[in-house]
Amino acid sequence: MARSRPMKPETLRDELMRRFRTMETPVQVGRWQIELLHPADPESLLSEEDFERDERLPYWADVWPSSVIMARHVAMLQAAGKTMLELGSGAGLVATAAALAGFEVTVSDYYEDSLRFSRANVQQHTGIDPAAQLLDWRALPPSLPRYDVVIGSDVLYEKAYGALVAETIARTLKGDGRAYVTDPGRIATNDFIAETTQRGLHVRTLERVAFNPEASTRQMIDIYEVNWAGMRFRD
Repeated sequence: MARSRPMKPETLRDELMRRFRTMETPVQVGRWQIELLHPADPESLLSEEDFERDERLPYWADVWPSSVIMARHVAMLQAAGKTMLELGSGAGLVATAAALAGFEVTVSDYYEDSLRFSRANVQQHTGIDPAAQLLDWRALPPSLPRYDVVIGSDVLYEKAYGALVAETIARTLKGDGRAYVTDPGRIATNDFIAETTQRGLHVRTLERVAFNPEASTRQMIDIYEVNWAGMRFRD
């Protein structure tokens, strides 16, 4: 897969900061503090034309709790020499954590601007320009690379996404690979579990994590681990 055209981190950041009203959100991930650049007002990105065409909404521009949990999870994985594909890279929090951990990261999303923010954040924190793939789960390219690790954070928020995410994982995960999905209990979760099984994959709940456990209202995030049938899960 061809890498995106190399750009200096400040060049891409400057481009985005000219086009968008941006902010930086600090997120502690292991020993790293990531200053995540992202749009300050995601609602301002709503497009009636995009919604009428395919009900597209700019969910990518928010910093979701599931992405924070995923970033902290991938930062603890064995990364040396391994490739990783992120499904729905958002503004690049998880991709940045994965690159810092040592993965060779490919970011993918339905929005080109998501890919730009993801690249800018990975570049800013690591000096690496990650590969980027504009990807529509409803129309996957006939030939997709396979990766050691495939991840997705809060990607089951529409009913149809259970089957779509399961199929995308099945199309992109190596035979001995692992996929991880963080999910706060979205509408497509049960369908996703069923669809992975139908495709010869195994799924288990690896961990349930409380996001902001000190807050009065805690959000519970499940981390699902997926592998191919016949492959043992690693404890």
